[in-house]
Amino acid sequence: MTSFAPDSIVLNRKLPLWYQVSQSLRASILGRSPRDPLRLPTEEQLAGHYGVSVLTMRQALKELEDEGLITRHRRRGTFIEPHARRGSPVRLLGSVDAIVAQQSGMTTELLDHGTAPVPGELAEFFPDVPEVSTYHRLRSDEKTGEPTNHARNYVRPELAARIDLDDLVRWPMTKVLRDAVGADISRITDTVEARLADPETAKLLQVPLLSPILRYTGVTYDPAGRPLDVAVIQYRGDRFSFTVTLDAT
Repeated sequence: MTSFAPDSIVLNRKLPLWYQVSQSLRASILGRSPRDPLRLPTEEQLAGHYGVSVLTMRQALKELEDEGLITRHRRRGTFIEPHARRGSPVRLLGSVDAIVAQQSGMTTELLDHGTAPVPGELAEFFPDVPEVSTYHRLRSDEKTGEPTNHARNYVRPELAARIDLDDLVRWPMTKVLRDAVGADISRITDTVEARLADPETAKLLQVPLLSPILRYTGVTYDPAGRPLDVAVIQYRGDRFSFTVTLDAT
């Protein structure tokens, strides 16, 4: 039986290895094609793929098993759970792969795309360009069809020219920029705020007008500190929670 092939990852030694591996594998699982195999490689094969110990790999797999994304069977192996409910609480610990995992695993519809003047509230991030490329997507629970969030991305034009729209339906923007476009991402800053649903958000997410939502703003930077993409995502407040863990070392 052919095994599922997860993406690769560059590990950050300042963060727990098991966490980084679990988030990378989670993103790969949630972003997989329906045609991909459900069986995962063995613990030893996965440990070799990620360059970690079997003990670290086992801890990462336990995290995904507790979340319900995989099931483990003695003698038979480890399998992706195809009907696992997505949109569980998100835990951010400072890695790009955590951001990718946060945005993965839902049915995505590209509502519109084009170019537009830089919005006034984002002018500080794009001082050198008059226009940015914009992408508006709606994400829904793939099992129930219930809308969970809608996202607007504002991307530098030179990067947008290399974006394949089909990739945006399958993958989060962070993954598209890093893995498909080849952008060098050094860090992402996250801001999460409580807001009230405006008319557009209420209609798209099928919630009452002025009901609570979570507004997430993520700014992606290159090593020179230049913003590459600003993501503004409106989440249904009754479907998501955010927990941030700070490493004290």
